[in-house]
Amino acid sequence: MKWNEVKVETASEAVEAVSNIMMEAGASGVAIEDALDVENFKSDAYGELLDKENFTYIEEGALVMAYFPETTFLPEILPFIKDSISALPEFGLAIGKNELTVSEVAESDWATAWKKYYHPVRITRFLTIVPSWEAYEQRDELEKIITLDPGMAFGTGTHPTTRLTLQALETVLRGGETVVDVGTGSGVLSIASKHFGAKDVFAYDLDEVAVRAAKENMDMNPVAADVNVAANDLLQGIDLQADVIVANILADIILLMIPDAWRVLKPEGTLIVSGIIEEKKQLVIDAMEQQGFVVDQVFQQKDWYAIVLKKSEEV
Repeated sequence: MKWNEVKVETASEAVEAVSNIMMEAGASGVAIEDALDVENFKSDAYGELLDKENFTYIEEGALVMAYFPETTFLPEILPFIKDSISALPEFGLAIGKNELTVSEVAESDWATAWKKYYHPVRITRFLTIVPSWEAYEQRDELEKIITLDPGMAFGTGTHPTTRLTLQALETVLRGGETVVDVGTGSGVLSIASKHFGAKDVFAYDLDEVAVRAAKENMDMNPVAADVNVAANDLLQGIDLQADVIVANILADIILLMIPDAWRVLKPEGTLIVSGIIEEKKQLVIDAMEQQGFVVDQVFQQKDWYAIVLKKSEEV
C-alpha cells in the first residue's frame, strides 16, 4: 500500500495547530520536525542529547508531515488544509513560510519515518519521556519515566508548551489531588500528574483519535492505569470538583473555558494554562483576573508561556 505525504513548512508555534488540522482532514499519522525541539535537545540541562551522526534536522521553523492513504482524494481535502492553516494568524499564530508539498511514499517508509524524531529526553529534574520503541534504563531512583507512542496524537513532551506545563505540574502537585487535564492529546500531562502524586485524574479531549491514543499510552504506564479518559468539549458538562486543572491548548480556546474552569475548581484550586504566545499572554491574564483568578507563577521558554493561577477563596 502506498501513502501520500502532505508536508507543510510552517513556524514552530503553529505545529500543534497544523497537526490538528491534518488529523481533522483524515490523516492516518503526523510527524513533526521542529527546529525548537532540536535546540531544546542540544541545550538540555539533563544530558539527553541527540545522536547527531544519525539525525538530520532543519535549522529554523518546523515541518509537519501528514500521511493519507492512497485512496484519499487529495484535491478534496487540500483546500481545507490550506484555508485552515492560512486562518491561523487570526488566532495569533505565525505560520512561517506556509509552503505545502505533496509526495508519494511507501508504507514501510511512513510507518517508521516519524520515529527518528523522538528519543528519550529528560524534561524536568525528575521526569524523562521515553518513546515506546526505545530501550531505556532508569538513571536514578528519583527519575520518573513516561513511556509514550506519539504516532497518532499530539504532545510528546518535547515541544516548549508541553515542557512548560510539565514543569508547572511538578511545582504545583504535592500528592492526593484531583486533576483535570483538558485537551489531553497523547495523555502525557495526565501520566505526569500521576507520577507527581495526583490521586484522581480525568483526561478529556474533543478528538476521538487523541482519546484512543491517550488510553493506549495510559496502558503503557502502570502508574496511570486508573486515569479516566473520555471525549469532551473542554469542560462543558463536567460537574466534579478539581484541585488542579491543566490545559495546554491555544490561548483563544483557553479564553472560552475560563468560566467553566472557575466553576469546576475548588476554592483555592490551581489552574495551569499553556500554549500561550507572547502576543496573547496579557489577554489571557486580563481575562483570568476579570474572572477572579490570581496569577501565581509564570513559566517561559523562548516565546512560549505557561501561567499558574489560583482561584481566590469565594466569599
